[in-house]
Amino acid sequence: MKREAAKGGSDLNPLQPSATPSGVRDQAAARRASRRPRARRILGSRPQSRGTIPAEVLQKVRRLEIQMKHLVNDIFSGEYHSVFKGRGMEFAEVREYAPGDDIRSIDWNVTARLGVPYIKKFAEERELTVMLAVDLSASGVFGSGVQLKRDLATEVCSILAFSAVRNNDKVGCVLFTDEVELFVPPQKGRQHALRVVRELLYFQPEGRGTEVGGALEFLAQVLKRKAVVFLVSDFLDPGFETPLSVVSRRHDVVPITITDAREERLPDVDLVELEDAETGQRLLVDTGSAEVRARFERRARMVRVWRERVFRRHGLDCIDLRTDTAYVLPLMAYFRKRARRH
Repeated sequence: MKREAAKGGSDLNPLQPSATPSGVRDQAAARRASRRPRARRILGSRPQSRGTIPAEVLQKVRRLEIQMKHLVNDIFSGEYHSVFKGRGMEFAEVREYAPGDDIRSIDWNVTARLGVPYIKKFAEERELTVMLAVDLSASGVFGSGVQLKRDLATEVCSILAFSAVRNNDKVGCVLFTDEVELFVPPQKGRQHALRVVRELLYFQPEGRGTEVGGALEFLAQVLKRKAVVFLVSDFLDPGFETPLSVVSRRHDVVPITITDAREERLPDVDLVELEDAETGQRLLVDTGSAEVRARFERRARMVRVWRERVFRRHGLDCIDLRTDTAYVLPLMAYFRKRARRH
């Protein structure tokens, strides 16, 4: 740990165990590279039978829709529209030339045919494809505040899904752990958005680990047109930078980090047995030791700095959310910062 801290200015990845032999890491990387990304399940255009979904889940979806309605209508709708642009300009119509019009817009074919100058009118092509790539690994079922990390991710993704629908955009989702668990292809409409939210609430993944890179590789395959990708994770995974570089060159990637206060600072409660939610590994920790607590905080700080450096290197603005604080202000701050740049 002391050697890693001394190299804080480098690109050292604090999530990569320094004791792991390089040959083992290379073999793991080769296995990931040779495995073609695929989804365990792809939800097609036909909706899932309502009879298979508990009534309490449907009620929770409706409650969440009502809860999000005010935020979407009164707060996020205008910000979302102004920040995320369509794919470009599309032809709308031709009209007769008027003094002051740009002569470069004259449609010479129509002008020659009618004998009167006409110009082409274009409109912004607003339709977007919004993909919610959400980490459902076991580390998300944790929270020392008022909610779990997965619950926070679900609420934020619900806002984004309903904002997309309100702007007549397509929305889909990729739910992943150490594999892509579920792919819901993007579609328009309120019912489809409710379907996405229902999966976020109801879906039970098979895997427990995290592989952000695999999800990004899958998105690179299935997204044929430019999309806005909200990548929601705690990013406790060292191997996602190369796939992130590939996907962010073609798509508009917005990382959203979900963290909890207890992942950054330990309380002083003497001996505590901690369990890694993803691997099941257990460790007895003396939280009464100031040195142990300081080392834990230093490690968490290194992870955060490394993650921010990765996003900054690829020109990505990250939204940092915590389970113990409201998410509205960080979301609004991101939208306004991005609107100023555009």
